[in-house]
Amino acid sequence: MSSVKDSHSQSYPDAEGYFGQFGGNHYPPGVRPALEELATTYQELCQSPEFQRDLKKVRTGLQGRPTPIHYLENLSKEVGGAQIFIKREDLNHTGAHKINHCVGFALLAKKLGKTKLIAETGAGQHGVALATTAAYFGLECEIHMGEIDISKQRSNVGRMQLLGARVVPATTGQSALKEASDSAFNAYVEQHAYALYAIGSAIGPHPFPLIVRDFQSVIGQEAREQFLSITNGSLPEHVVACVAGGSNAMGMYSGFLDDPDVILHAVEPLGKSDELGQHAATLSYGRPGTLHGARSIVLQQADGTTTNVSSVASGLVYPGIGPEIAMLHETGQLSVAAISDEEVIGAFFRMAKVEGIIPALESAHAVAFAIRLASQRPSSERILVNLSGRGDKDVDFVLENYGTGQ
Repeated sequence: MSSVKDSHSQSYPDAEGYFGQFGGNHYPPGVRPALEELATTYQELCQSPEFQRDLKKVRTGLQGRPTPIHYLENLSKEVGGAQIFIKREDLNHTGAHKINHCVGFALLAKKLGKTKLIAETGAGQHGVALATTAAYFGLECEIHMGEIDISKQRSNVGRMQLLGARVVPATTGQSALKEASDSAFNAYVEQHAYALYAIGSAIGPHPFPLIVRDFQSVIGQEAREQFLSITNGSLPEHVVACVAGGSNAMGMYSGFLDDPDVILHAVEPLGKSDELGQHAATLSYGRPGTLHGARSIVLQQADGTTTNVSSVASGLVYPGIGPEIAMLHETGQLSVAAISDEEVIGAFFRMAKVEGIIPALESAHAVAFAIRLASQRPSSERILVNLSGRGDKDVDFVLENYGTGQ
């Protein structure tokens, strides 16, 4: 997080936490004082040189930042067309971008006098990252996770428990990420006097989308500087990220939102098909609604109830989108694409066998789209992909369901 913000970040959200018509605080009145305290404390601390020094220290020592940009030379040659680069967020300690905001929330919790961190997780990467930072800062940790994901992501569950976290199964509905979010929100309502909700993405009531975006903006800030250095002063023509809640996407986009010549691509999970309930492509098929304390775009039935969603990637099985992503979509600042499970698995194997990198299934959505885009664009153009996480957590699932890709 930088103390100097760009013009977009200076403008959004407004004082009430709105990004255009999206966002706000639609949370139970009893919790609003705690959220107001969090917003006030955050605004004070983010300007503090001491807080910035502490954050930089943890990011350098514990996380291993900065993460590099890497040119996918083999894949670019094989595909033909535009050149593909990746921002290696998979090289963060714990294996994904999630730790970027987890260390920030842990520092906030200490400053607020809280003794516990609560969060939801889908694929388990956010849960592992939060359990890691809680252990580092001497805080209790409670992670809510869908029962189906606990079974699918067994290795990450074990890592959370080894790090001292309590893993709470969410057993209602689809027993996936939305239900884990419901469970974590309810736990925070009950425990907010001594616990801080370290939300897993750029979703929820104000000030969570703001805080997550700011902590994740280190991705875009680094990427911009690194790309300019690599290319002797030019920016990529395309910036690509997978989207569900939007933490990795807003982190990457933040470095390029004020560059009109850079096209920002949001890649959604098309899942099994475009039939409602068989995908999680919120921007493509959703409509305005309220979910988890904020006004945003939501996948809904005709009667307004939230639909079931599907994706091969647990971290994208969410029927909503972060409010800032919703605004960027509404204002035409995002190019949206949907990628099927089949394309995702193809990109997963291709990256492993051609580049020696096993991406998270979430990140493989962005890679799959970059492959498609590169084949349609000239070799003079550059595509920068946020490789938001590594695929160690997905290996067992892929082997069991798709073999080795031979």
